[in-house]
Amino acid sequence: MAARRRSETMEENRARLIKAARKAFAERGFAAASMDELTASVGLTRGALYHNFGDKKGLLAAVVDQVDGEMAQRAKSAAATAGDDWERLLAEGVAYIKMALDPEVRRIVLLDGPAFLGDPSQWPGQNSCLESTRQTLTTLIERGVLKSVDADAAAHLLNSAALNAALWVAASDDPQQALPKSIDVFTRLASGLHQSARPNAFSEKK
Repeated sequence: MAARRRSETMEENRARLIKAARKAFAERGFAAASMDELTASVGLTRGALYHNFGDKKGLLAAVVDQVDGEMAQRAKSAAATAGDDWERLLAEGVAYIKMALDPEVRRIVLLDGPAFLGDPSQWPGQNSCLESTRQTLTTLIERGVLKSVDADAAAHLLNSAALNAALWVAASDDPQQALPKSIDVFTRLASGLHQSARPNAFSEKK
């Protein structure tokens, strides 16, 4: 019973630290966020932070993983009403790129994440998105909707295109102007996989 309670307490402390860090990183950025202030705000010590995450970067990785996971779900929800599997896949990519305008996403995932944690394509959360894209592309290729290309290569390139478009928008001096340009190019590139290479509605909604 005591062991179970200790485990529950650790999970509670971990959740509290992630919540506090998420707020601090979004408001002040990773580099400027004080770990002493962060831990004190939830009644914990630096020892609790180190025990749960190893160091400040470990805490950032946990926050990025949480926000990135939410981004994937938001993208799927935004694409749920699209007409067919291909349009839903494109809509997910567009929705992901649009999240570059979200202040929290922009600061934590698209600016500080790559700066302090390295290549986003190597983050654990990207693997599930990649596999989902690969499965959808495999189905569409088998149906003859898409050209006969390697699904694994196509999944990597399509996901990378959406990710790098979002990174470019986030780092732009004028994200609002960069967004429609990135969406237009992303959809034109992606639509080249389609058998008919049909124009896509997303590229027309600038």
